[in-house]
Amino acid sequence: MSIRLKELVESLGGQLIGDADTQVTGIAPVSDASASQITFLSNPKFRPQAAQTQAAAIILSAADDAVVGADYHGARIVAANPYAYFARAAQFFAARNAIPVIPGIHPAATVDPAAQVAATAYIGANAVVGAGASIGDKVQVGAGCVIGRGVAIGEGSYLYPNVTIYDACQVGQRAIIHSGVVIGADGFGFANDGGAWVKIPQTGRVLIGDDVEIGANTTIDRGALADTVIEEGVKLDNQIQIAHNCHIGAHTAIAACAGIAGSARIGKYCSIGGAAMIHGHITIVDHVHVSAGTLALRSISEPGQYTGFYPIAKHGDWEKSAALVRNLNTMREKIRALEKSIQQLTKQLPQQLTEKDNE
Repeated sequence: MSIRLKELVESLGGQLIGDADTQVTGIAPVSDASASQITFLSNPKFRPQAAQTQAAAIILSAADDAVVGADYHGARIVAANPYAYFARAAQFFAARNAIPVIPGIHPAATVDPAAQVAATAYIGANAVVGAGASIGDKVQVGAGCVIGRGVAIGEGSYLYPNVTIYDACQVGQRAIIHSGVVIGADGFGFANDGGAWVKIPQTGRVLIGDDVEIGANTTIDRGALADTVIEEGVKLDNQIQIAHNCHIGAHTAIAACAGIAGSARIGKYCSIGGAAMIHGHITIVDHVHVSAGTLALRSISEPGQYTGFYPIAKHGDWEKSAALVRNLNTMREKIRALEKSIQQLTKQLPQQLTEKDNE
């Protein structure tokens, strides 16, 4: 379905330069966009491609418009943050073109009589909804999902097939939870008794705020006594492990394969790179950015970028470097001994020179 550019700008804002009645059907990259699509420019290095794009319209900053505008033939939408504008435009087109879901409970689903399912919600085939669960307005529960007893899911949330939410956990409004996610499994809590492991019952919950997205096969463990908390706006990639009693601050983003150990507390507006490891029982303040592959063993008390990994090298070179690292302590002691010897010699030298002069 096509729309006029005027409708898009009226919905999302921005300054429209050009024909407001231009019809567009969707959004595409600058190199692939056709005459019926809009595109965006968020990186100045793509200015030459943007000037030559076939797109009907382009989203760009005022600075880029000053450079590209004279050469580009189509309409322009000037926005303060073109990349964010592109994201909202993509949402706009996706919503218009989405196949509507008819509310209701699939005949193959199992819903406990004590559960509350809003009339506008949808429960897919082979899904299970436990006693006391509350499914809000316009929630979509995909095929094969398991919603435990007493679980609450807020309005407009979307669960893809085969999501499992254990008993008593809560999910806020407009959450997007992808396939294979497990929310509320037991945390890894055991006490050692003479070499044998005694399980500590995990009686906390997982509390998830509004507008959270959780990627495929990510797992979030319930708290041991207190709750595991994921605040509003958090974005989690695929295959992340968040252990029991963690607290993830609002609008923090964590990339794939990261691991967050138990009782770690991560602040707001942080970003954690892929495969990063966060040690348990540490605190990371707001606005911290942890690079991919970094191992954070201690609390971080100041905002900023933190990186801690050894650069890749050929295996033989890496072995040589590793050998040097193993011997650093010995080398340090030798250097300290040399420094002491030099200091002693330095003290003795003036006296020796004086004695020689007196001769």
